[in-house]
Amino acid sequence: MKKSILIFITIFTLISCGTPKTVIQSKKVIKGYWALNEVTYSETGNFDVTLLNDAMATCFKESTWRFIPNNATGNYTINNQECEVGERYFIFTIQEIDPTTGLYDFLLKPTNIKNKSSDNKGFRLNLTQLSETSMQWQQTVMLEGKPFKINMNFSKINE
Repeated sequence: MKKSILIFITIFTLISCGTPKTVIQSKKVIKGYWALNEVTYSETGNFDVTLLNDAMATCFKESTWRFIPNNATGNYTINNQECEVGERYFIFTIQEIDPTTGLYDFLLKPTNIKNKSSDNKGFRLNLTQLSETSMQWQQTVMLEGKPFKINMNFSKINE
């Protein structure tokens, strides 16, 4: 009897600690190639915004991104010839916030080609919209003591 209860508790614990269904579905949708079409802001004006401690937001326009969920890695390529072009690497995690709203935390950590981070720093973004054809990330930073939102709008690239 004690063994049966212990087995039941173990199975229940494993099931309840599993990845939520909504996150599993999101990983299936995000898999593949994406283009970052535009970066917009919650305020109007001209802003010098550096994304991911890498390059100016204007450099990211039309960058191409690849997500590989089975090992939580990916890369993006900056194609703007006025910027430092080339491929960059990252690891990512989709963390469920609220299954009723469908909003997520998305953690992206820049790495080298071997998926090692030099400073172990990452960027927490909100995955505010995800469909088979489009995706939006939103990052909130502080500007002059007030929240300032950066929106990154992607479209799926047919493989």
